[in-house]
This record gives sequence, C-alpha cells and structure tokens, in this order.
Amino acid sequence: MGEKERSKPTKHLSEARGPLTPAVFYILVALADGDRHGYAIMQEVSKRSGGAVRLGPGTLYGAISRMLRDCLIEESEERPDPEMDDSRRRYYRLTEQGGRALAAEANRLRDLARVAQSTRAVRKLRQA
Repeated sequence: MGEKERSKPTKHLSEARGPLTPAVFYILVALADGDRHGYAIMQEVSKRSGGAVRLGPGTLYGAISRMLRDCLIEESEERPDPEMDDSRRRYYRLTEQGGRALAAEANRLRDLARVAQSTRAVRKLRQA
C-alpha cells in the first residue's frame, strides 16, 4: 500500500449520503434528547437555532417523510401521559442510524469550521 493510500481520510457517513440539509440536521438534533411530536420538533429547532431556522409544516413533514424512508427516524408508539396528550399526535424518535448520521454530520461541520478558521481571512476577522 502506497503512502498516499494510507493517509487518505476516512469518509464520514454523511459524506457517503451527502451533507444533511439544515432542516434534517436540526430535526435530528431535536430528537437526539428524546421523542417529540411535530409541533414540539418545530419549537425545538427554532430554539436550538436561535430562531435562525424556522420549519413550516410542509418543510417539516416533507423532511420527516424522507427521514422515515431513510430510517434516520421512526415513529414512536410510546406516549406521554395519555390524559395530557392528543391521541392524533405522532411522535418520532431517532434511530441508531439517525444518531450515526447526526454524529457524522457534526464531525463534518467541525472539520469544515476548522479548515475555515485556519485561513488568514477568518483569523483576521476574529481579531477585529
């Protein structure tokens, strides 16, 4: 095995499937701490993004549909206190594959930020 072959970086899972969209990334983040229904996901995404990402119903449920198909999330049968919950709500949870995709994307973003921070332009902006 040549030197170049040994030093190739390994691909992140998210690179194999492509970078996650901001909506998918934030939905996975919202579900990382526990099961949530759609409206609760929308609220958590807005909170975690500092209001920068606001998911409308079409974006949310389109992403949820794709994420269910891709086995990143699954519908949860568990429900909070039935007397305090609307039985029409669907709850979602992160799957193991979804957790791996989230971790891989977080690593990919960290690596991208590290590359950008190593540039003179970014260092110059940080000093200002």
